[in-house]
Amino acid sequence: MKFNNLLTAGLLAATPVVGAKAANAAKMEVMMELKQKSWAEAERKGMFGGSKLYPKQTEVQPCVNGYSGEYQCNNIDMHAFLSHEDMGSANLTGNDIWGWTSPGGREFGIVGQTDGVAFVEVNTNTGGLDYLGRLATQTQVTSWRDIKVIGHHAYIGSEAIGHGMQIFDLNKLLGDGSSWRSWRKSREPKVYDINTDLTAWYSGFGSSHNLVSHEEVNMIYAVGGRSGANSRNTTCAGGMFMVDVSDPANPYSPGCAYQDGYVHDAQCVIYKGPTVEYHGREICFNFNEDTLTIMDMTDKSAPYVISRTEYVGNAYTHQGWLTSDDMEYLLLDDELDELESVGPSNGNNRTTTYIFDVKNLHAPMNTGYYQSPAKSIDHNQYVIDGLSYQANYGSGLRIIDVSGLPQDPTGANIEQTGFFDCHPEDDATNGVVEFLGTWSSYPYFKSGYILLNSIERGVFSLKYKGRGKAY
Repeated sequence: MKFNNLLTAGLLAATPVVGAKAANAAKMEVMMELKQKSWAEAERKGMFGGSKLYPKQTEVQPCVNGYSGEYQCNNIDMHAFLSHEDMGSANLTGNDIWGWTSPGGREFGIVGQTDGVAFVEVNTNTGGLDYLGRLATQTQVTSWRDIKVIGHHAYIGSEAIGHGMQIFDLNKLLGDGSSWRSWRKSREPKVYDINTDLTAWYSGFGSSHNLVSHEEVNMIYAVGGRSGANSRNTTCAGGMFMVDVSDPANPYSPGCAYQDGYVHDAQCVIYKGPTVEYHGREICFNFNEDTLTIMDMTDKSAPYVISRTEYVGNAYTHQGWLTSDDMEYLLLDDELDELESVGPSNGNNRTTTYIFDVKNLHAPMNTGYYQSPAKSIDHNQYVIDGLSYQANYGSGLRIIDVSGLPQDPTGANIEQTGFFDCHPEDDATNGVVEFLGTWSSYPYFKSGYILLNSIERGVFSLKYKGRGKAY
């Protein structure tokens, strides 16, 4: 394994953003404390009960009369389930999730947990889940872990002090190349070593809150973090800390984008939208705690802010995604508006998704919003072919059709087309605004199976059987 923590000297000339961002630092800490308090209370109640409380599910549970097993649903079947204990976690607690498809078409999930990541394989014929092994956290246990994939390598970051980024070759999961069934029968789950089984360990930024991957330019952007070289009080200010992974065994940093301070999450693209002057450039849509901030990241030595856009209802700008390849509209999650009952959530606490017209990168406009039928906090969403797959804490996976935004940018024609609620404890009240249930989902497998990672339960293999986009 190779180690690399290089930074360019040019970073030292940067100036951290201060002032208004200081309030967000306090808000972020308060939010994290609220989450930890919620999880501690859930643990006190015995909700992190592992496989005894949440047994393995190997048979398909069709969504019939509004239920898939014990879980409320619509147009989504549960095909399998593994608890965090089933996947080797001693802490029995989950967080992020991502996936990988091998060149031969095998599908794998990388399941985030407080004490590491677990690797599972999806049976592309049945949706079954097979636990293959795990990789422990690089330093300490923490509730926040993030995973992305470029090529055949997984990149794993964490809020743990000194964690840096683990780089793991997913080809290690392929075994001898035999079929899913025959290979699985021949081996036990493997515990991978954090020293000898990594392609590399990049220690240059210490901790991170999220990792943003941009496969087209072989770049990982580590964003946020409470300690290390990219925390708020450093030169990089928690912004876009660049790690070039063109050679995964020798990652290096060409610099960081500090210009708008702390970045919570982002989506980066090679731009081909309506603002013609930016065609072919690397544009990142950043979710910066109080704004949608659009940056040009093409020149790594001189990234710059194109625009910063606020909106009514802002409490903590968290994550979002473009709605189509034409790059005209964007959806945005705010993680605290439901809890603080501000903006459209005022008085109803229903999950609110903000709609932005981003046809003009210099002047995005918040044109409307969509509210879920359920009360819940939103977390992460990804849009595929006109459908947004939203992971909304207690209300689970929610799939909404957003293909009609060009016809009505207010969001009045957005429709929920399916859901799977993995947190039945709040069903009697149509949801509770708290930080339990779903963390994230991975909806990109060609087989159609969707992996959903629950904080207190484990990983679900689901399949959507509803309609496609309407427009």
